[in-house]
Amino acid sequence: QTRSLLGVFEEDAAAISNYINQLFQAMHRIYDAQNELSAATHLTSKLLKEYEKQRFPLGGDDEVMTSTLQQFAKVIDEASTCILLSTQLADAMMFPITQFKERDLKEILTLKEVFQIASNDHDAAITRYSRLSKRRENEKIKAEVTEDVYTSRKKQHQTMMHYFCALNTLQYKKKIAMLEPLLGYMQAQISFFKMGSENLTEQLEEFLTNIGTSVQNVRREMECEVENMQQTIEDLEVASDPLYLPDPDPTKFPVHRNLTRKAGYLNARNKTGLVSSSWERQFYFTQGGNLMSQARGDVAGGLVMDIDNCSVMAVDCEDRRYCFQITSFDGKKSSILQAESKKDYEEWICTINNISKQIYLSENPEEIAARVNQTALEAVTPSPSFQQRHESMRPTMQSRPPAARTSSTGSLGSESAALSALSLDSLVAPDTPIQFDIISPVSEDLPGQAKSSGQSGRRTNPFGESGGSKSETEDSILHQLFIVRFLGSMEVKSDESPDVVYETMRQILAARAIHNVFRMTESHLVVTCDCLKLIDPQTQVTRLRFPLPNVVLYATHQENKRLFGFVLRTSGGRVESRQTSICYIFESNNEGEKICDSVGLAKQIAFHAELDRKASEKQKEIDRVKEKQQKELNKQKQIEKDLEEQSRLIAASSRSNQSSGEGQFVVLSSSQSEDSDLGEDGKKKRESE
Repeated sequence: QTRSLLGVFEEDAAAISNYINQLFQAMHRIYDAQNELSAATHLTSKLLKEYEKQRFPLGGDDEVMTSTLQQFAKVIDEASTCILLSTQLADAMMFPITQFKERDLKEILTLKEVFQIASNDHDAAITRYSRLSKRRENEKIKAEVTEDVYTSRKKQHQTMMHYFCALNTLQYKKKIAMLEPLLGYMQAQISFFKMGSENLTEQLEEFLTNIGTSVQNVRREMECEVENMQQTIEDLEVASDPLYLPDPDPTKFPVHRNLTRKAGYLNARNKTGLVSSSWERQFYFTQGGNLMSQARGDVAGGLVMDIDNCSVMAVDCEDRRYCFQITSFDGKKSSILQAESKKDYEEWICTINNISKQIYLSENPEEIAARVNQTALEAVTPSPSFQQRHESMRPTMQSRPPAARTSSTGSLGSESAALSALSLDSLVAPDTPIQFDIISPVSEDLPGQAKSSGQSGRRTNPFGESGGSKSETEDSILHQLFIVRFLGSMEVKSDESPDVVYETMRQILAARAIHNVFRMTESHLVVTCDCLKLIDPQTQVTRLRFPLPNVVLYATHQENKRLFGFVLRTSGGRVESRQTSICYIFESNNEGEKICDSVGLAKQIAFHAELDRKASEKQKEIDRVKEKQQKELNKQKQIEKDLEEQSRLIAASSRSNQSSGEGQFVVLSSSQSEDSDLGEDGKKKRESE
């Protein structure tokens, strides 16, 4: 960050020098040739008018300066036909700008050269210190080298602070160097031509007085700022004195063993032959599970190694101290690095172990398989056609609101206004791996669906193909097919806003660019009223099947209409007791909006079909209740009818008994006598009759 900021300041100083040289040349032409005074004055006015078109990297109050210079340009145009005295111009106009050009700008160049020399001396001292042997330690040599590092580092720091102070002061001197010559020019005009009320009014004099007061205020502000910076330099020198040592005292600067991010300079070993090697000092830093490096002068860092699930260990290499080796999880790539001090050496090892451990613990077997698949894709060399198509497909980066994290890396995709109120962590789950290849969604099926499929006796294919898919397609009202290419998928934390799809597109495209993954799996996307299916174009085998009720969100990119994605809500995931949401991103042949419209139509048809089904089930339930009530009513009527018939028979029997009571007694007596004669079998027969 410091070197990037230094580059901006140096670029601003170059722009100031270029502009001051042009202004100086214009004013020098006024001084040299009175015959060319009118043309030179016009050129000066033109340059003042073009000030608003100049782009200074550290432009502060440019609006105030622009309006002031525009007023000066207007007045100079009015006086461009006048001839100025060389003496007055030399004293009031040429002297301030010449002094700024010869003294202040040269001072910046000199400090820049001194700072570069101090930096080179510091690098040389660090190199000598790094070559100290740990086997044959010589205290005298070690003390000399340590003193050399201390002196060179202190010299570099002091030179850097004075150089930065001069760069900061240049912003104020720039204003003075441009306003004082112009003020002197106008005063020379007034004193020589004795402009009165005809040309120089009181309003103009008041304007010049205000400009002179502004110049004095800027000068006082600059002096106050210089004093504050000098005091800051002294405080930093005192506080930074222990840090000048290459290996600081561990009691004052303890080792931090719980770091998950680390940055600093390391010496990297590069093999130059079978047995020979060289060491190169570069700036290394960790970012998103990757080890990055950036050489001096580079605009951005480059990928060194993916440290997910890697191994790190201390090694003894070429009689150098504080060396450690990082090996990738597949063992195909390794790097030997040397830290500057024991503190950095231990912190780098602990940081890499913490990152690898954190990522390993957060992954399940399916995610590890996806990472292995991704690594295999990284080994494929993309063809130029795929790479060019991917670069043209990538959306342009736009400015992100201050509340959002400045990712990385860069960032892709057009951002909506709602995203400014959301944090990226509220959209995408942290530490989520990106799947670049299609993986069987065995764990993504809902438990209820798996149970119902098992009860119905249908065969479940681990690749997503089901035995009843053909009948489902034939029975579906909607059946549309699109050619798509799978870009990737990842878990998200929210499924309520299209910004989730936009952010997932950005992260997946950024990850493909970082890892040089340009190969994409082409499939046929079939949209029906029941589900979305990805079918292999060659074998016509269903690769993935997404139930339509689980597709809760779908959107296409706002700028690149070839990109679209949808969010699938499933059960399980990292935590089995909650539902998870996975966002799938695809590229189509300029049919992103058509696919989203087709999915929306399918959901509408499914919604109305569900309403009809519920209405039909409700009507059937009502009919069943009515039929049951009718059966109960008929049964009740039959019971009442039976009771009535039984009562009628009992009443008739009672009347018959009353009319012939004695005869009945004789009959019974006779029957009893007959029963006695017939025996036991006769009694049973009579009882049955």
